[in-house]
Amino acid sequence: MALSFCGIELAHPVINASGTYDALAARRVFGEVFDENFPFSAYVSKTITLEPRRGNPPPRLWELGQGMINSIGLPNKGLVGFIESDLPEYATLPAPLIVSVMGFSGEELATILQTLDGHDEIAAFELNFSCPNVKTGNIVGSDPGECGAMMGRLRACSRKPMIAKLAPSTSRPDLVALAAEEAGADAISLVNTLPGMAYAPETHTPWLGAGSGGISGPALRPVALGQVARVSTAVKIPVVGMGGVENGRDAQALLAAGATVIAVGTENFRDPAAGSRIAAEISRG
Repeated sequence: MALSFCGIELAHPVINASGTYDALAARRVFGEVFDENFPFSAYVSKTITLEPRRGNPPPRLWELGQGMINSIGLPNKGLVGFIESDLPEYATLPAPLIVSVMGFSGEELATILQTLDGHDEIAAFELNFSCPNVKTGNIVGSDPGECGAMMGRLRACSRKPMIAKLAPSTSRPDLVALAAEEAGADAISLVNTLPGMAYAPETHTPWLGAGSGGISGPALRPVALGQVARVSTAVKIPVVGMGGVENGRDAQALLAAGATVIAVGTENFRDPAAGSRIAAEISRG
């Protein structure tokens, strides 16, 4: 099942969704067995921002019958902390490293990419376009004009492959993806979580500390299939499909819809070896 994705050689088509698998923590727990049985063909880091973030206040999770709502809030050490602390460890993982980045402005994203561009440990960047443009309020990953403008600005900031991760909250993901492709994206990644809320049954007040969060897991699967199918017919670049993948059957459906690579997210919380299992299930057909 080996394949080439954005010039990166992958042993199989299964990677992780950003923020759903802490490889460094897993290595500390499982030791040498972890490296020998690394579950993904490439590893996508937690999203990093220019400045450190503590994340959202707790509670941060609400379980659903078919998934969860998370309100983690991108906690990370910031660009400098990432370079000094996490990047050296990530570089020793037995798989190519894709770094997920997000900025609250084009300037912030440009600074991150320009700073990281010279690090050979990094194989590619995933551009988390789920943040609103501070000037317009539009979600960059759901608006063709915003997405194309941002992608065009960032393309000159790095020689590395760039994967545009789009927001699912749009009725025309094909137009957003096409705008990203025309502005220089090397691949499209979708879908990200859908916005949602949960209310505590006793108090009838929002459960999550930040009020709302993102829905992930099996409940998202039909949305993912629909958007991957629509986008893959609109663009010529590869598509990373994700959303509710629990097993090989789910992954094969996304591949049939046009995805080149499958990302596993919520299922990693239940099964740390989900990536390897799903890759094996795909190979068996």
